[in-house]
Amino acid sequence: MPRAPIPLPLPTTQARQIWLRAQRLDTRAPFGEGAQAVADAVAHLGYVQIDTINVIERSHHHILFSRIPSYRRADLRQAQSVDKSVFEYWTHALSYVPSDDFRFFLPAMREHKREGHKWYASVTSADTRKVMRLLRAGPLTIRDIEDDVLTEKEHLWQSRKPSKRALQLAFFTGVATISARQGMLKTYDLMTRHFGWDKLPKPAPAKEITAYLLDRALRAQGVVSLDSICHLDAPSKKAVAALIAARVRRGELVPVAIEGAGKQEHWATPAALEPHEVSSDLVHILSPFDPLIIQRKRTNLIFGYNHLFEAYVPKAKRKLGYFALPVLVGDEIVAALDLKTDRQAKKVLMQKWTWVGQGKRTAGRKELKQKIEEELDRFERFQLAD
Repeated sequence: MPRAPIPLPLPTTQARQIWLRAQRLDTRAPFGEGAQAVADAVAHLGYVQIDTINVIERSHHHILFSRIPSYRRADLRQAQSVDKSVFEYWTHALSYVPSDDFRFFLPAMREHKREGHKWYASVTSADTRKVMRLLRAGPLTIRDIEDDVLTEKEHLWQSRKPSKRALQLAFFTGVATISARQGMLKTYDLMTRHFGWDKLPKPAPAKEITAYLLDRALRAQGVVSLDSICHLDAPSKKAVAALIAARVRRGELVPVAIEGAGKQEHWATPAALEPHEVSSDLVHILSPFDPLIIQRKRTNLIFGYNHLFEAYVPKAKRKLGYFALPVLVGDEIVAALDLKTDRQAKKVLMQKWTWVGQGKRTAGRKELKQKIEEELDRFERFQLAD
């Protein structure tokens, strides 16, 4: 029996460069501009997380802006509602995903249709019949339904409106999709009508879904671990591990030992390990839901930065601030900025500036601060744009 290959030592500096290249944060405008850039960015990243917090612009717009300098909110509306190149569904959280990947999500939709969904167990047949009757008549928002009798919530994020819960269940089962958004107000439509399908596509088999998960991670992360591939999806780990082992045997993947990772195994394609440098002039003010930040342990391992998300932490106990944004300069995270957009006064307020990592050094601090402030000006213009 052949021996398993010895992992290739990988310094964290090289791991950072590989990940930044995979995330397309190593160049200024990797996807071009317009709605096609949105489609291409979502296709490359695999998903763009949606979140409701809007103390600054919501995460989905922010993540796209970080990779599309000319990004406008209308570009995402065009991609979702007109071009239909992206759609919303659950990955590790509610996200925009490529419409071309729809069949990989169909098995989950069918499972929810067959077995229900634990968050919406209280949805009654009458609730479902009501929203389906309304949906068949045309797209609708929850504001179009005015005759609901409010009920108690079963969990913190649940709506008190039975019709909204029924719409959300229809979304998870693939009967309905979110065809448009105005802020966080969703317009629902029948899935088949939105995409112009006579019937839903054929679902991907389990083997192809496993390959999809691995390939998506390799494309967007460069260097992967089982945890990073299957983020909040532990049941997929066994199948993914078997596929990784097969690809290692074929020489398609290389085991690597990231500095400081201990026993945690990582892999990369041989092409991903080619030398690559990131310009020190590039500055990105990132969302805490950015793919580079959302997996906190991975970010800490590779960047030496432990991001604290403190929106739900009592004010007196916060260290970085309510909604701190990590600042990437070149291939280092050097600061965390707690910002707030005052839309009435038309300005972005600096709540707190915290130096982290290499940013704590006083040498070169003045030049570093100037670079960040220049990017802050651009960031403010994006925040305040219509």
